Amino acid sequence: MKLCQNSNWKEEKIKTLFIERVEKNVNSNEDYLSIVKDVGVVPYSEKGNVGNKTSDNPENYKMVYQDDLVINPMNIKIGSVGISKYFGCLSSVYIVLKPNKKLIPNYYGYLFELKPFQKSLKKISNGIMEIRESINKIEFYSLKLPYPPLEQQQQIVSFLDSKIELIDSLIQKSGRKIRLLKEKRTSLINELVTKGLNPDVEMKDSGVEWIGESPSHWEIKKLKYISKIIYGVSPPDTTYNDKGIGTLLINGPVEYSKTDFGYTRGIKWTTEPSKFTTKGSLLFCLRGSTTGRMNITHTDVSIGRGVCSINSKENQWFLIYSMFSVRRWIQDQISGSTFPSVKSDDVNNYIICSPPLKEQQQIVEHLDKQTRIIDKTISNEEKRIDLLKEYRQSLISEVVTGQRKVTY
Repeated sequence: MKLCQNSNWKEEKIKTLFIERVEKNVNSNEDYLSIVKDVGVVPYSEKGNVGNKTSDNPENYKMVYQDDLVINPMNIKIGSVGISKYFGCLSSVYIVLKPNKKLIPNYYGYLFELKPFQKSLKKISNGIMEIRESINKIEFYSLKLPYPPLEQQQQIVSFLDSKIELIDSLIQKSGRKIRLLKEKRTSLINELVTKGLNPDVEMKDSGVEWIGESPSHWEIKKLKYISKIIYGVSPPDTTYNDKGIGTLLINGPVEYSKTDFGYTRGIKWTTEPSKFTTKGSLLFCLRGSTTGRMNITHTDVSIGRGVCSINSKENQWFLIYSMFSVRRWIQDQISGSTFPSVKSDDVNNYIICSPPLKEQQQIVEHLDKQTRIIDKTISNEEKRIDLLKEYRQSLISEVVTGQRKVTY
């Protein structure tokens, strides 16, 4: 896509419009140390030591001023470009651009958001696409951008500021609704697997932190007594293939669905399977940053050492819902660990409630119905966000490239 769609507009090379700011930090006050996040530079005092680590010597940082254009040339595949909202400093790997002639910086901030522009950056980048890329600066500065009259640049910015603020507020509103719905879903599951459906039932202290009180006629049992647990063993790497030869292998979250408690995916097979589990089993990650993450097997599979399989001797879906609540407690326990993991003794001795089988079935039926309603609403809000983001991008594209004339 050609960025300038208006034949009456000039085009200028980036090196004509901007000059790189190479000014070094001379203020050693740590509050000036900053990192780039999304489309702005965020002060160290707001974000803390997150993402880019602070340097022992603040003078190693590059100065950035409000309204400078900032690009992370090592992360252009995720669109790390935008307008700086702050005065501060940041890592020297960033390209900081200050205007070299009269222009409205925010016009170019919007232009830099365009996917066609970011694709043009990818074309002049080298490195491993899925890991790190670096922009070829000579080619970068030779890229041509639209240069509308200043009055039109300002009209475009004023128009987009108003429209984008509205779109972003709608996106944020849907995002908040999704978060509240997910909290409602979690609370509902936790309530029913520990308290049941009858609010008037006699309760007792379970003696378990995450359960609290539970119906007095319910039992509290260790997982090893009410389920069959199989711990995976990984076959040699040389036996793996993606051609469907042998037995489907699930080693961990790579083969999981994107969403928690979804269904596993067929990605990897092995010709020397060792441990097996059946369709509908609950898989539990045992180590690494995804410790406690769970999925349900979509078919009979073999399992590697990164997971264990759990199948209830009572009601499988009651166990799955219960483990949803246990998982939250597990992740609280291991948060902050450098190398989080759980052992077989941990899993064997996790405790869940064990109501009479009839009640388990009633709770499962109720949760199935209610979570379907919640999940459908969440899905609708996610689609709404996607549509708003598409409209946002389309609107910016039409206006900043001159396809659509605006007055403000």
